[in-house]
Amino acid sequence: MTQLRTAVIGAGKMGGIHAKVYSKLDNAELVAIADSDIEKAQALAEKFDCEATADPVSLIGKVDAVTISAPTIAHHELAMLFVKNGIPVLIEKPLASSVQQGRDIVELAKANNVIVAVGHSERCNPVVQAMKRLHIEPMFIEANRVSPYPFRSMDIGVVLDVMIHDIDIILSLANSKVKRVDAAGVNVIADEEDVCNARIFFENGCIANVTASRLALKTERKVRVFSRQAYLSLDFFRKDGIAIKADKNIDLVKWIREHQEKQDFDFSQVNWPDLLHIEQLQIEDAEPLKVEQQSFLNAVLNKDARPEVTGAEGLAALECAEQILASIKAHQWQ
Repeated sequence: MTQLRTAVIGAGKMGGIHAKVYSKLDNAELVAIADSDIEKAQALAEKFDCEATADPVSLIGKVDAVTISAPTIAHHELAMLFVKNGIPVLIEKPLASSVQQGRDIVELAKANNVIVAVGHSERCNPVVQAMKRLHIEPMFIEANRVSPYPFRSMDIGVVLDVMIHDIDIILSLANSKVKRVDAAGVNVIADEEDVCNARIFFENGCIANVTASRLALKTERKVRVFSRQAYLSLDFFRKDGIAIKADKNIDLVKWIREHQEKQDFDFSQVNWPDLLHIEQLQIEDAEPLKVEQQSFLNAVLNKDARPEVTGAEGLAALECAEQILASIKAHQWQ
């Protein structure tokens, strides 16, 4: 099996997780950890028996693929360095600090024919993968992603830190251009927004209502999807979900209509869930980051393959996030 020489840029928590996954993949050889804090890089490199460096430029010519897990503010400079030198990159979400920076990366990658993947790892969540196999066409999507304060990613607000996961998933489900966005948010602890609610309207008529908070008392990551084909209720945190499919409940609709015509029938005695045909989604037990990295490396090795989330898709999520941030600013409390 062909092995790709890989490196991780950023020796923080996520960098450590990426390094661990790379060290276990058959088609990857982890050769280096880079971080401006050389002591952090050395500590992580020692753990995985690889090189440590404070200078990413020194990796040019030594690596075949790179994961960028540095702070968001550094994504643009690092991605441009490697893409310019023909080295594929997997960039932790968000793609960049701004749409223009994201566009720079995507355009340079296209010009140089270099793979750029974006680490929207929630797209690789087994629940999302199971939902993807249903090929539904949603008309309304409701997503809630809340958690206690994480004390990390304090350089960005909750939209780019947390909500962008659901933005990416929603864009892939809606499969339509964004028509307009209405949003409100408030900062309590950080300089940027800590809580946000956004409503996204798509050109095909689909509507999404998205809430994100890093000030909650518990962690919750849930999505509900309404479509002509089915109603889905999904829990990304617990990794489970149900589907109530329209075609499987046709007889139920007929039964209800028939009994509505009977004036003496007492519906209060009917247990509604007992009547429904509810399917538990078949969830495979897979580590999202492993799926993400395998998809990235497969795209590097096989020109007919593509990463789970492309640079263009990461840019689309960033563009939508910027629209949400602009709407928050327009509805700012005085």
